[in-house]
Amino acid sequence: MTPMEIRSSLSLASIFALRMLGMFLILPVFAVHAKTLPGGESAALVGLAMGIYGLTQSFGQIPFGIASDKFGRKPIIIIGLVLFALGSFIAASAHTLTWVIVGRAVQGAGAISAAVTAFIADATRDEHRTKAMAMVGGSIGLTFAISMVAAPVMYRLIGMGGIFALTGILSCIAILVVLYIVPPAPQKIHAKEVPFSEVLADRELARLNYGVFALHVAQMSMFVVVPSAIVQYMDLPVAGHWKLYLPIMVASVALMLPFVFVGEKRGKMKQVFLGAIALLALVQVGLWAFMSRPASMHWSVLVLLLLAFFVAFNILEATQPSLVSRMAPPAAKGSALGVYNTLQALALFCGGVLGGWLQQHLGPSSVFVAGAALTIVWLIIAAKMKSLPRRGTAEASA
Repeated sequence: MTPMEIRSSLSLASIFALRMLGMFLILPVFAVHAKTLPGGESAALVGLAMGIYGLTQSFGQIPFGIASDKFGRKPIIIIGLVLFALGSFIAASAHTLTWVIVGRAVQGAGAISAAVTAFIADATRDEHRTKAMAMVGGSIGLTFAISMVAAPVMYRLIGMGGIFALTGILSCIAILVVLYIVPPAPQKIHAKEVPFSEVLADRELARLNYGVFALHVAQMSMFVVVPSAIVQYMDLPVAGHWKLYLPIMVASVALMLPFVFVGEKRGKMKQVFLGAIALLALVQVGLWAFMSRPASMHWSVLVLLLLAFFVAFNILEATQPSLVSRMAPPAAKGSALGVYNTLQALALFCGGVLGGWLQQHLGPSSVFVAGAALTIVWLIIAAKMKSLPRRGTAEASA
């Protein structure tokens, strides 16, 4: 990659990571914190507060992507970051769960994912685009890891309002990154257009689109339940959750990297991908068993299940955007990534709402039954995906 490609990819991936930070930072602590707010006694409303961000994201991804084609990438990304900051400050000043929901909705309205990934596609050559998209996927996994460790500490030091305010400040800093660090968008070279209907009908892309939906539904619904379970069964207050997440996240990254590197080097990425999905399904089944009979299991079982979850999540989150960019028609990478990001955002909403509703009406263990069902369907669908060539052997001709 040229220095300009590296600069574009890294700076844009950091902005993409910031958007996810606004969602991930609340996962380890919000379900517990919400109980201190008026309206927080409703698990369904807590789930809505966690998931509404993804709903407004899903509405905005394709319009923001189209607008970025028409008016330029940078102006649209800046508008999205302004909305994100505004929503963060609304949530920071909220004294009821209702106003937190409003703030989260405004945060999500800054749907910049499609514009950012389209910018990356503009700024990189075909043979290096997979690396750039892998930076995006890797930044999401890294952001998730940082959030799991940092959020409990930040909650103890500055509270939930402080966490929301900090994400607003970081969004303002990201605007400066867009203006002064991200290189200008290169002039687009017009290629033969691919109908949007063809992108939607592509079976390989459809498998990945379902996959990102299933992954984030399972993730969001899981963290409606897990923080309270850690408090209850491990007698670990929210402010001390970092003591659990830090070693788990370090170990999960160390365990996932060899699989990704070997899979790419030997052309076995499909096998690694399917293995991660299978592990995710086993984790959901294991969490269901733990929540169904917690008295009969040691708390270390919960720790091992969380470690396995993060290994699977990090592998899948780091590889899926890259797979989309490799499988999409060369002239429709932006459209394909727009659909992918829309499904990802919609999953954040559905996962939060579904997790809250299931916990309130059917009990915590039902959350993991739903997650296991979605993941097993994903494994069946993904098993039929085509095998990918090693990087560099076929991408240059894409």
